[in-house]
Amino acid sequence: MDKVMRMSSEKGVVIFTKNSCCLCYAVQILFRDLRVHPTIHEIDNDPDCREIEKALVRLGCANAVPAVFVSGKLVGSTNEVMSLHLSGSLVPLIKPYQSFHN
Repeated sequence: MDKVMRMSSEKGVVIFTKNSCCLCYAVQILFRDLRVHPTIHEIDNDPDCREIEKALVRLGCANAVPAVFVSGKLVGSTNEVMSLHLSGSLVPLIKPYQSFHN
């Protein structure tokens, strides 16, 4: 769990993914469309993949990936992120990390 907490607080927006996960890809595209360049950790490329998955579930993710952290705090998985976006609450949360440069 320490590794997940350290990795999740390295940058403003961090997403734990797997390269074969279509929902992970969709969440990444959403953040790019919102002009946020998150740090992506593809856990299937990490030797501690199983431990990271378990830690993400223990932290509260229904599914281990995608797991989105903003300012070191767990936002959630796909459902939570999309719900925040549809309610208008995601943009204010990520506003400090938006880039308006090309």
